[in-house]
Amino acid sequence: MIFGKTKLELKVGMFVFIGLIIFTVFILSIGGFKTWSSGYRVNFVFGFVDGVKHGAPVRFAGVDSGTVKLIKFFYDPKDAKIKVRITCWVGKDVKIPVDSRIWVNTLGLLGEKYIEIMPGKDYAKFLQEDEEIIGEDPIPLNLMMKSVLNIVDNLDVAIAKIVNKEGTIGKLLYDDSIYNQLDALVTDVRKNPWKLLVKTKEKK
Repeated sequence: MIFGKTKLELKVGMFVFIGLIIFTVFILSIGGFKTWSSGYRVNFVFGFVDGVKHGAPVRFAGVDSGTVKLIKFFYDPKDAKIKVRITCWVGKDVKIPVDSRIWVNTLGLLGEKYIEIMPGKDYAKFLQEDEEIIGEDPIPLNLMMKSVLNIVDNLDVAIAKIVNKEGTIGKLLYDDSIYNQLDALVTDVRKNPWKLLVKTKEKK
């Protein structure tokens, strides 16, 4: 009787253990963990990351190849600035040349930020585990808007000059004397085309 009870408890225990294993694997797969997959960590350094978050995708040559695992601030004594080091997990088949370009990209116009890796050409040396590459900082939105506003202001000034008959374009559009001079020149060339040959010889 006792032996039968022990055997039943063993079966129940094994059933519960197997269930826990299946449940754990299911939770890990839902969470996107890659603890059972082979890969390695690489680091990318930026001065500005424009909202990249933990878990953001990492694309290599346009293909999803990893995820952002850690984002940390550190002080760079060479530039005397605070910078950001992004640690990423990438698959073992991803070989990143040391001269590759790294930047922050956006999925769509207002989508999620992710790390873009454009492979370089130095296939003699690849980025090893825990090594790093300096990334290209994205342009902050406020600076982009400032540049756009400067362009608009310059266009307004240029249009105002044209309307006020100022500058070369304004004179071409509104000054009849320039049209008269051009018309006279064209008429003279049509009547005496040999003058073009004479002027060409004089320049030589």
